[in-house]
Amino acid sequence: MPIEISRKLKNFISNSKHVMSVSYKPGTDAFVRTTKVVLLGTILLGVVGFILSIIISLVAAGTLP
Repeated sequence: MPIEISRKLKNFISNSKHVMSVSYKPGTDAFVRTTKVVLLGTILLGVVGFILSIIISLVAAGTLP
């Protein structure tokens, strides 16, 4: 059992080193573009959730046919 844990830990460290060597720091343009996309997605999900909550509350109150 301890040998398997040791092997898994070594594998995890090896995989982590590989990810760090392949990854890179994004430039300003990529960071701004990613931030805009994330904010737009968050706003869209919030609006859809708000509209759905209004529709559900109206249906639950019996005001919609």
